[in-house]
Amino acid sequence: MAPPDKARPSSNPESVPGAALVAAPGLAARRRGETWFGNNDVASFIHRAFTKAMGYDDEDLRRPIIGICNTWSELNHCNHGLKDVAAAVKRGVLQEGGLPLEFPTISIGEVFVSPTSMLFRNLAAMDTEEMIRAQPLDGVVLLAACDKTTPAQLMGAASADVPAMMVTGGPMLNGRYEGQDLGACTDCRRYWTEYRAGTVDEATMCALEDNLCRSAGHCMVMGTASTMAACAEALGMMLPGGAAIPAPDSRRLRFAEATGRQIVRLARQGIRPSQIMTHAAFENAIRLLHAVGGSTNAVVHLVAVAGRLGIRLPLERFDELSRTTPWLANLRPSGRYQMEQLFEVGGIPAVMKELEPLLDLDCLTATGLTLGQNLSQIEPAGTRSPASIKRMREVIAAREAPLSEEGGLAILRGNLCPDGAVIKHVAASPHLLKHRGRAVVFRSLADLSAGIDDPALDVTPDDVLVLQNTGPVGAPGMPEVGNLPIPKKLLERGVRDMVRISDARMSGTSYGTIVLHVAPESAIGGPLAAVRTGDLIELDVPARRLDVLVSDEEIRRRLTEFTPPRPAYRRGYGRLFLDHVLQASEGCDFDFLVGAPEDAHDAARFGRDLRT
Repeated sequence: MAPPDKARPSSNPESVPGAALVAAPGLAARRRGETWFGNNDVASFIHRAFTKAMGYDDEDLRRPIIGICNTWSELNHCNHGLKDVAAAVKRGVLQEGGLPLEFPTISIGEVFVSPTSMLFRNLAAMDTEEMIRAQPLDGVVLLAACDKTTPAQLMGAASADVPAMMVTGGPMLNGRYEGQDLGACTDCRRYWTEYRAGTVDEATMCALEDNLCRSAGHCMVMGTASTMAACAEALGMMLPGGAAIPAPDSRRLRFAEATGRQIVRLARQGIRPSQIMTHAAFENAIRLLHAVGGSTNAVVHLVAVAGRLGIRLPLERFDELSRTTPWLANLRPSGRYQMEQLFEVGGIPAVMKELEPLLDLDCLTATGLTLGQNLSQIEPAGTRSPASIKRMREVIAAREAPLSEEGGLAILRGNLCPDGAVIKHVAASPHLLKHRGRAVVFRSLADLSAGIDDPALDVTPDDVLVLQNTGPVGAPGMPEVGNLPIPKKLLERGVRDMVRISDARMSGTSYGTIVLHVAPESAIGGPLAAVRTGDLIELDVPARRLDVLVSDEEIRRRLTEFTPPRPAYRRGYGRLFLDHVLQASEGCDFDFLVGAPEDAHDAARFGRDLRT
């Protein structure tokens, strides 16, 4: 018997190497995989030979080739369950006639990465983009979970602009302790604050360690990971319903399998991220962000993803949409419930159904249908049973009776933040949303650590804590340190919130009256660098203002004395970051990565469009 791959007789036109892999007559364009494997040239000959060395044959290479971009890592708890998710995606790809090929990219987790995961988001995005672009993929499924892996993969996929879909790892199960639900890391911070105040003992803290995180998955509150998963769904890059499925729930694997089937269809149709993530789709995602009371980090990430498509999202638009979008999802850290409860009442599709009149329903999604067509399949709240409606309304308010008339985030302007700042006002103390207080300034993280619990610190509950040099350049990497700790001497007096201002970020699981992302940052000479202890600062969230009550002339005079901090890096990736990172208001991406996908390469030089 002849070997299965023996060449056919020369009289057969398919005896030409690669001829069996060429697209059928009449197709408008060849798939990317066919340009790697289907030509009668030495490159395709070598590609086929090495692929067959892995056990694949010509039949495999005729299939759409689907990459599974996996950020699994044993050093990233949130992404630790993605091996099983990848296996489920592979099943779906095979069911639909595709060839699944898994490959790794950088995995950055919030818990272990130092000095901050945000320093490496752009590196992960570059890794994702280049691995998609460089390999023979007709489509790709992006597997992410922890805060920065989701936006990094969306950024990379946007730049590569090859058919793509996202599956996230899902939220952890709710923590449980003494009959109450716990949420990471909202309760990490809440209990640690009480521990510092002396109201919780060490034995309780040890018990909490054992009960807080009960499964694989990302934080189970509406922190950054949940927010970015929700935004990916609202953008149309995820099948409906995927963002809120708990990580250990078998329905997440079934969802992953369905995604595997759908990406093969998208690859055959040639539907690319640039056709899905349009300007209108980003505005839908921003409305969803406001409706769920999502993380302030999403402002930075959405601007960065949009920038990879040549789409500009000014901070003013975030605020305009907040003014006209109600806060609906009663989720921690702003509300009461967690992602498990959101999933039980319908997940992100149920929230978007409430928002339906405010959304652009003509946006194409990864289902191949428009957003409006997707939402037409969602059961209206009024058709549920009375008990189901009651339970749903505890978690997702009706648009006509929202938790707040305005969305969860607000953009501030003023002489302290001429390029903008962000506050999650639904997680702030109402009595502090209009506040005037004396600045207590910390020049750096080291200064903060040394002084915040000093009994001699001159501070009162009405003061405003200010942290400088923690932005993209100053920290570097803009770490999640904006939720400055309340001084211990005030904690012991019962104080649990103060106005806090910085050019840093904060975890999406955090809460309090905290102004973040002040731009331009202090390390490059922004006005925040001119603030001195004793200056009066005025915050007025309803008016969207943040000002230091010092004359413009005095601010300019102080800035003439400004000396930039010593650069944190002199070589390597850190040096690249410092030389090219943009400010928070611009998404903190690298300046050379912003622009439409077609700007990434010279098609004439390469002789073909690298996306085809």
